[in-house]
Amino acid sequence: MAEHPGFGVMPAWLLDRRGLRVQEPADRAGSMTNEVRAVLSGEVPGEELLRRIAPVLGFHAVDLFILAGLAVPDDMAPLDAAAQRSAQHIVMHAVHLPAAERRELLQLVRSLPQEERPSVFTAKPLASHAGPGGRVIRMLQYRNLDRLGMAQLLAVVTPTYLSAPTYSVIGSGGAELTPRLVMDFAAVLGIDARELAVLTGVGLREVPPPPAQEAVDAAALLWEARRLSAAQAQHVAELARSMRGESANGYFLNVSQH
Repeated sequence: MAEHPGFGVMPAWLLDRRGLRVQEPADRAGSMTNEVRAVLSGEVPGEELLRRIAPVLGFHAVDLFILAGLAVPDDMAPLDAAAQRSAQHIVMHAVHLPAAERRELLQLVRSLPQEERPSVFTAKPLASHAGPGGRVIRMLQYRNLDRLGMAQLLAVVTPTYLSAPTYSVIGSGGAELTPRLVMDFAAVLGIDARELAVLTGVGLREVPPPPAQEAVDAAALLWEARRLSAAQAQHVAELARSMRGESANGYFLNVSQH
């Protein structure tokens, strides 16, 4: 594993990778121009600045908070922890559908009315020495996945097939991230694998291929399903299952290879 440079240098690296001018995040931040320049010089940004510059850097703000080692604000958490299992099955059924039907489900999820948050979302605590593995697991937790959900979803969408307890080991820093894990986590998170590798200090042996379209659609659905209540998620999961018809009794592993 390569030495992790720390989050403070990452915004400048991401801007350079995208060919963007330093002025781009400064313009987005408005009166916080001095803070932007400080961050681009290596300082860890504060909450308000992270919210403003995340779109410029091409990341969800919640992921930047996690990568920076900051507490995630309550408003960025999944709406309803009770939606967890249904949301997972929305994605697992959807990736077995034709592309057009996957798009229909995504549009449906986005169109559902926003309901009130029933309770404060609390992610399972990670060890203080969790390191890069802990940060990636935290990002999956904030996609409303528990360790069983991670194991099942990754097995269906990617070549990674691990037991649920293994994700706890990764999250606690007891197992290093491998290049294969980084590529597969990146696919489900909707993050460029090369960028996640740099952000976690993992060296990739070769340029990774682009993720399969099923994985791209899975990442989008998983993200959007964060805003669903338990009842909404159950409804969409049942619809996704019915759209599969007679094939809905099981799942292919690494579905894009079938």
